[in-house]
Amino acid sequence: MVLDGKAISKRIREEIKSQSSVVTQNLGRKPGLAVLLVGDDPASNVYVSNKEKNALEVGFHSLILRKPSSISENDILEIVDQWNNDADIDGILVQLPLPKHIDDQKVINAIDPDKDVDGFSPVNMGRLVLGLSGFRPCTPAGIVELLHRYDIKTSGKHVVVVGRSNIVGKPIANMLLQRDKPGNSTVTVCHTGTLDLKQHTLQADILIAAMGVPEAIKSDMVKEGCVIIDVGMNRVEDSSRKKGYRLTGDTDLDNIKDKVLAYTPVPGGVGPMTIAMLLKNTLLSAENKLN
Repeated sequence: MVLDGKAISKRIREEIKSQSSVVTQNLGRKPGLAVLLVGDDPASNVYVSNKEKNALEVGFHSLILRKPSSISENDILEIVDQWNNDADIDGILVQLPLPKHIDDQKVINAIDPDKDVDGFSPVNMGRLVLGLSGFRPCTPAGIVELLHRYDIKTSGKHVVVVGRSNIVGKPIANMLLQRDKPGNSTVTVCHTGTLDLKQHTLQADILIAAMGVPEAIKSDMVKEGCVIIDVGMNRVEDSSRKKGYRLTGDTDLDNIKDKVLAYTPVPGGVGPMTIAMLLKNTLLSAENKLN
C-alpha cells in the first residue's frame, strides 16, 4: 500500500481552507504566515514558493521576505522581533539552513513560541517531550498524520527511527512515545554511533528513515510486512534522466516495496505533508487568538 502524502495533503488543505474562512470571519482578518528566506539556495527557493502558493490557496495572508546571504544576524533578529509584535502575523518561519555566520539556534530562540509554527523553539520542543499541547515540528507531525489517515496501528508496535536530527529524528521519536493515537509505541533511535544497524532495523514494525543518505536502507535490512516511512529526499546523478539526476529516498524502495505492508513514495510521500502541517500550525495559532 502506498501512503500517498500528496493526496492526503490535498485533503488536509481543503479542510484548512474551510476552517480558515471561519477564522477570517471571526478574527476580522486572514491568518497570517511570514517567511524569511536568506540567500539564493535553489531548493529553499522552490520550497518557500510552494509554501506561499499553498498559503494563498487556503486563504491565508502570506508574507515572503527575501534577503541576501550577506545579511547580518542582528538584522535577522530585528525582522523576527518586528513579526513577533505584528498582530496580523500568526506564524513565523525562518527558512533553514541559514548562512554560516548566523547562529540558527539563536534565531529560532528569538521567535515567539506562540508564533513558532515550525515547532523548533525550546519551548515547543519541551512541551512535546512533556506531552503538553504546542506546535509540533512539521515533518514529524506530517508523518503522524499520515499514519493516522491510513489507520496504521502504532500502539504496542516497535518503531525504529534512523536519524537523530532536531528536525525529524528526535521529535518523531518523542511523538510516537506519547500515549496518543497514533503513538504509544516502543521506539528505538539509531544514528551514526549505532553498531550493527541492520540488527535494529530488522526488528522494526515501522521503520522511519531520516538520515539523508541515498538508499542506505536495503531490502535485507527490512522485515516482511513492516511499514516504511522514507523522509529522505536526495539527488542522485543519473545520465539516463533528462535533468541528469533522479530523486531518491533513504531506502532502496524499488527493491523493498514488494515485501512491506505500506510505504511512502519519494517524492510524494512525506514532503507534501510537511507543508500541510505548517499551514495547520498557522491556522491553530490564529484560532488561539479567538480564545
